[in-house]
Amino acid sequence: MMDLPLSPVVAGAWRMAAWGWSAQERLRWIEGNLDLGITSFDHADIYGGYTVEGLFGEALALAPALRRRLQLVSKCGIRMVSPARLGNVVKHYDTSAAHVQASVDHSLRALRTDHLDLLLIHRPDALLDAGELAATFDGLRAAGKVLQFGVSNFSPSQLALLHRHCPLATNQVELSPLHRDPLHDGTLDQCQDLGLRPMAWSPLAGGRIFTSDEPAAQRVRAELESLGHELRVGWTTLLCAWVMRHPSRPRPVIGSRRIEMAREAMAATELRLDAQQWYRLWQAGAGHEVP
Repeated sequence: MMDLPLSPVVAGAWRMAAWGWSAQERLRWIEGNLDLGITSFDHADIYGGYTVEGLFGEALALAPALRRRLQLVSKCGIRMVSPARLGNVVKHYDTSAAHVQASVDHSLRALRTDHLDLLLIHRPDALLDAGELAATFDGLRAAGKVLQFGVSNFSPSQLALLHRHCPLATNQVELSPLHRDPLHDGTLDQCQDLGLRPMAWSPLAGGRIFTSDEPAAQRVRAELESLGHELRVGWTTLLCAWVMRHPSRPRPVIGSRRIEMAREAMAATELRLDAQQWYRLWQAGAGHEVP
C-alpha cells in the first residue's frame, strides 16, 4: 500500500480561530502535538473565515526550525461568501487552474512555508475538469509548491475520474460510529483497492458522541462505557481505534485544543479492537444489528 509520510493521527486546526490564543499559546499546541508523535497538521484555506492558516503560520514563525519536523496538509476548492473574499457572491466550488494556483500561493504565504506536503480538493466540484486539474497538479508539483495531492469528501466515482488523470494519495472523509456511510458506499473499499490510506475527519462526530441527547449518541456512549471498562481505555482512544481498525487504515483527524485528547488519540495506535468489539460500536451507532 502506498503511504503518505503523515503521522497515524493528524491534528486538525480548523477551530483555531475560536480558541482565542496568543501566537505563543498556538506554538505550545504545535509543540505539544509534536512531542506526542502527531507531526501532521490539517488545514483548509477557508477555516476560520480564511484566518486559521495565518494564525498557524504566525505561531510557526516563532520557531521556524519546527517546519522540518512536521507535515502541512491544506485544502482548497470551496469559495465562501466572506469579508475576506469580496469577489465571492455565492458559496460555490472552484477547481479551475487559476483558483487552485491562487489558493496554494495564499496558503504558502499564510503558513509561512515554501511547500505543502499534501493538497486536497475540499469538496467535489460539479464543474471539475479532471484533465485541467491534473495539469494544475503537475505544475504545482514541478514548481515544488505541493508534494502530493488528494481529495476530500469525494464519492468513489468522483475519485476514480480524477485518479485516472493524476495519481491521488488519499480521500479525507467523515467517519465515526455516527457516520458509517464510507464503510458501505464503496469509499473505503476503493481506498483499500487502490492502496490509498484515507483520512477520517470528525472521528468523534464533532463531539456529539459525548454531548448529544440523540438516541444514537446515547447508545454509543453506553457501549463506550462498557468497552472502556473492559479494556481500561478512554472513549477517545476507543473511537480512534474503531476508525483505525478498518483494513484501509484511516488516519483520524482530531480537532481538539486539548493535548490530553491528542494523547488519548495516539494511544489508539496501541489498541486493536477485535471484530466483536468493533461491531458493538457499529451496532450502537446504527441502532440495529447487522443484516
